[in-house]
Amino acid sequence: MYEAIIVGGGPAGMAAAVYAARKMLKSLLITKDIGGQVNQTAAVENYMGYQFIQGPELMAKFEEQMRRFPIDIQTGKVVRSVSSSGKGFEVTTDQGDVYHGKAVIIATGKRSRQLNVPGEKALVGRGVTYCAICDGPLFQQMTVAVIGGGNSALEAVNDVIKYAEQVYLVSLTPLTADSILIEKARNAPNLTVLTEYQTLEIIGADRVQGIKVKSLKTQEAKVLAVQGVFVEIGLVPNSDLVRGLAPLNEAGEVVVNCANETGVPGLYAAGDVTAVPEKQIVVAAGEGSKALLQADRYLQRLRS
Repeated sequence: MYEAIIVGGGPAGMAAAVYAARKMLKSLLITKDIGGQVNQTAAVENYMGYQFIQGPELMAKFEEQMRRFPIDIQTGKVVRSVSSSGKGFEVTTDQGDVYHGKAVIIATGKRSRQLNVPGEKALVGRGVTYCAICDGPLFQQMTVAVIGGGNSALEAVNDVIKYAEQVYLVSLTPLTADSILIEKARNAPNLTVLTEYQTLEIIGADRVQGIKVKSLKTQEAKVLAVQGVFVEIGLVPNSDLVRGLAPLNEAGEVVVNCANETGVPGLYAAGDVTAVPEKQIVVAAGEGSKALLQADRYLQRLRS
């Protein structure tokens, strides 16, 4: 029986783990990987203490600090469910492992949203990717498409225009990204912007060979010959593991109060998986720390 089980190994989860160790709690951190979404971020320029740092480098520093403490860390495991069990919780992984804890902190973050069009699933890893930072260099001197019109899409564009011969930006709506990102990309000679275009299909047998798009204004459909497709249409919270246990909003985010409480005694949530506004590294780390401190107070009450 652990005192605290932390689910997730991103900024929120690792910050919570450090605080758990400082409070001398018998704790467990379970995660698919270390770093989460931040590993897909090339440049971090707004995390205090670092004027500029690569995302993976920052997460390596988080991990180094966390591993200095006596924390049970289980990586390579996905938690499928969290359920109430007696005076605590039962945490079950995809490998059939079952752990028990008196308090649980959900810090599972978000994952890339899929287009759900024909050809997408079959061609993942064969030209379809959800991480421009990770895979951009693989498309040197090729023609690629970036799907989306928000910040993540424009960040992807600004990354892949360095490598690709030609980049199509295909957005269902007018661009909604921050002005600074749009301006940075606007004058790139190898960029073509198609706004108010719907992506209908990703074409290819063994590899991506093109995408079929349709203009929402004229209803005209056409095929763009591309060798790569970067899907950047937002994120989905990894909250299914507590569906039916904790309250979720319409977006599927875990609803918490200012103390990171879900309304279920002993169950807390922190970071991008929650409805807390501003999905930022610094916010997630602070929320993870706060969630653990609240969990510690809860555990103290159980002991008294």
